[in-house]
Amino acid sequence: MSSTVSATPADPTKGMRKNGKNWHDNKKPFRPNAGLTSYEKRLEARKHQEAVKEHERELKEEKEAERKAHIQRIKERRAAKEEKERYEKMAEKMHRKRVERLKRKEKRNKLLNS
Repeated sequence: MSSTVSATPADPTKGMRKNGKNWHDNKKPFRPNAGLTSYEKRLEARKHQEAVKEHERELKEEKEAERKAHIQRIKERRAAKEEKERYEKMAEKMHRKRVERLKRKEKRNKLLNS
């Protein structure tokens, strides 16, 4: 009583099962949330995420602008301080009127160059 049963795989594109039980169905991965969210909900969530990202980007740009303005103020303050010290050093050597003339002359040159 030898019966020969041809072992045909359940899915012809795949090969033989390793354990030889070809009559079992192939298992699918367990995904409990698959297909539960509708397209409208996904679209709404995507829009919300984009809005949040845009808001974060704006905040970051504002913060960066404030930082650059602060740095610029510091640089201007340092330059003014250096210029003041330079004029004080010149005033020690020269007459006060001549220093004032040089200041006016340099101020005119600054305005022309900028």
